[in-house]
Amino acid sequence: MAKRYDVIVIGGGHNGLVNAAYLAKAGKKVLVLERRYVLGGAAVTEEIIPGFKFSVFSYVVSLLRPEIIRDLDLPRHGLEILPLDGTITPMQNGDYLWRENDHGRTRRELERHSKLDAEAYEEFGKSMVAMCRFVKPILGMIPPDPASLDPRDLKKLAFLGKRFQDLAAEDKYNLVQLMTMSAADFLDQWFETDVLKATMSASGIIGTFLGIRSPGTAYVLLHHYMGEIDGAFRSWGFSRGGTGGISNAIAGAAKEAGVEIRTEAAVNRILIKNGVAQGVVLEGGEEIYADVVSSSVDPNLTFLKFIEERELPGDFLEEVRRYKYRGSSGKVNLALDALPDFTCLPGPGHHLRGAMSISPSMEYMERAYDQAKYGEFSRRPYIDMVIPTLTDPSVAPPGKHILSCFVQYAPYKLSSGNWNEQREAFGNTVIDTIAEYAPNIRNIIIGKQFITPLDIERQTGLTEGNIFQGELSLEQLFFLRPAAGWARYRTPINKLYMCGSATHPGGGIMGAPGRLAALEILKDTGKGKN
Repeated sequence: MAKRYDVIVIGGGHNGLVNAAYLAKAGKKVLVLERRYVLGGAAVTEEIIPGFKFSVFSYVVSLLRPEIIRDLDLPRHGLEILPLDGTITPMQNGDYLWRENDHGRTRRELERHSKLDAEAYEEFGKSMVAMCRFVKPILGMIPPDPASLDPRDLKKLAFLGKRFQDLAAEDKYNLVQLMTMSAADFLDQWFETDVLKATMSASGIIGTFLGIRSPGTAYVLLHHYMGEIDGAFRSWGFSRGGTGGISNAIAGAAKEAGVEIRTEAAVNRILIKNGVAQGVVLEGGEEIYADVVSSSVDPNLTFLKFIEERELPGDFLEEVRRYKYRGSSGKVNLALDALPDFTCLPGPGHHLRGAMSISPSMEYMERAYDQAKYGEFSRRPYIDMVIPTLTDPSVAPPGKHILSCFVQYAPYKLSSGNWNEQREAFGNTVIDTIAEYAPNIRNIIIGKQFITPLDIERQTGLTEGNIFQGELSLEQLFFLRPAAGWARYRTPINKLYMCGSATHPGGGIMGAPGRLAALEILKDTGKGKN
């Protein structure tokens, strides 16, 4: 007789693994099916060049929920987060802006550029912490449906309303502005130093096909500003062994709880009978049955590829088709024979242990977006770079280094040509841009990997290469993610749930969607037999 499971989880990304681990700890018999040979989805470590272990896609961790770290005891399973010390931005005039984790040094650095901004930075930080404290409970909340008369939804809405009322008047104004303004306009109200505003505004465009002057990007800035590791706001870092180390630690906790994990097991379709999910069919034809199916892949794959159209309501299908991915980011991974030497701060030093941001001015950032709007990759792109080997030498041979570059903009849909033709030009543009600030870069490259949104889609299955499973724009957040009326991890198919980044609270290596979906599944089905 065929083996039957309580829950099948589609996708072995970090959210799918978190979902499986929580369900198994509650006594459920769980199977995880991963299409690739490696677990983690976009949070993977792969040896692309012999001896060099790249965090191929996602490369830093900040949003991993502390309750998940504690509940799954991830440090015992190998999770170790190493600090990422600040951000340095080289400027086009040969100067730089270096914000460190050391508060005093950062203040002195800001005073070098503007005494007014050094003062404002203090107040800005306090205000953003207040905003983070307001939003933080929402990250752990099942989204209420504002159209529902269910007392539980009304209670949650009342809770949010009371929290808003309890804010100081100034914080109320700031929150409304954060929810409606562009990152650039919001920061213009606080600061005068162009390079400071440009670098900070970059956080507002990650995961979106928007520019720094597009309304709504101020909230995205807050979303990333909320970086939290074990309770510490604004704490960013590397996972030892690359981001795959996070996925492997979660997988270790899941296996210890009894989860069965199968890699190279691609799902072809979800089995449905009389509107109820029954299991899945793999691409090889194998049928696997379960009481519940939980999908951590995006809505496009779940509803438009794995399910026949006739099984879903027409209005829901329209919502799914309207859901925006609009992948706009690429990645360049470089194996180096030595460290890059920046003209603004020559030689090796502590400045290389943090992030290096090519975001020298507001105009630079907006012009990078201008090209993307018309279907071209940015010829002078925004680049966020890190050298993980300075903190974790284990990911490269002795004396060698990795330079990991996150790049915007690289639109999934090009106006002319295709990514197979443009990949090399895109990668070389990134290297040329870095060379303007670190001229030795071309001479120290001993291996390279250029990744376009099309490559991300092909390798991970993420539609249009959006690593957040859909834009983090205001109309696709909270009770609207992934569709109005369907933000509670359930779907129109009975016993089919969603648990990936396309659900609340969205993208980033946070694990919250997987955890919250597991809690809802347990609420509906009860605990297992353990």
